[in-house]
Order: sequence, then C-alpha cells, then structure tokens
Amino acid sequence: MRKILFVCHGNICRSPMAEYLFKHLAAQTGRAGDFEAASAAVSTEETGNDIYPPAKRKLREKGVPFAPHAARQITYSDYAHYDHIICMDRSNLRLLQYIIGNDDEQNKVSLLMNWADIHRDVADPWYTGDFETTYQDLLLGCKKLLEQL
Repeated sequence: MRKILFVCHGNICRSPMAEYLFKHLAAQTGRAGDFEAASAAVSTEETGNDIYPPAKRKLREKGVPFAPHAARQITYSDYAHYDHIICMDRSNLRLLQYIIGNDDEQNKVSLLMNWADIHRDVADPWYTGDFETTYQDLLLGCKKLLEQL
C-alpha cells in the first residue's frame, strides 16, 4: 500500500480537497485499496478547523465525497510514515523543511503539479476565491499521480 500525504498551508482548502479527490479517483479506478491518503498543514493557524465551506461546496458540486475533517500540522513522524508528501506550492516546501528537515536522501517530497509535468503551484483559492481553477489543478495533478503510482 502506498501512503500519500497532501500538504498545504492551513489544511482547510487545497490539501483536504486533494485528499478526497485522490481517494475518489482511486475508488473509481478500482484501486482504493492500493492507497492510504491523508492531508496536513505546514502551519498551525487552522488546527482543528473543518474544510473551508467553499471547498466543501466545490467537492459536492463535483460529486466528490468527503468526511468531517480537523486540520492538523504535519509532524516529523508523518515524514517517516508516508511514502509521498505532496505539497501544493513552493511556500509549503520551504516551511516543510523546518518541520522535517532535508529530504535529499529519501526524496519523498514533491509538488503536485510536477506529477503532471507542469512546473507551477496549485492555484490557492484562499486568495482568489476561485475554487474551480483550484479543483481543475487538483484533478489534473491527482490523475497524473494516480497514473504514476
């Protein structure tokens, strides 16, 4: 079983959307049992908070099931547990280094859009309010991640 942790700044928009979208795509392809997927934040700002309501609305609109969620910060033990730690943007990568240290040897950490051979961040709806663009980025990234694992 491959273990994947999706990471964003607060764990209330992009990373939980990616978590549930990835689980949904894996289930649709008959591969749900091949993966353990979860999400976390690099910050503590939203600890304990549920998925942001507009993110929930977008998941519902797209038919992606989700469960009650409590935002949490990634820990060093997460680094040991997960095979892949997938960040939404370069800022997440920088902040993640303060928590897990250097990833050079294990090479577990990557950017989601890099899996689609696109070298940019996942659009952040917290600042834009554009959850459709974020969803489309996540859909492309998660599909490519699923294809390659």
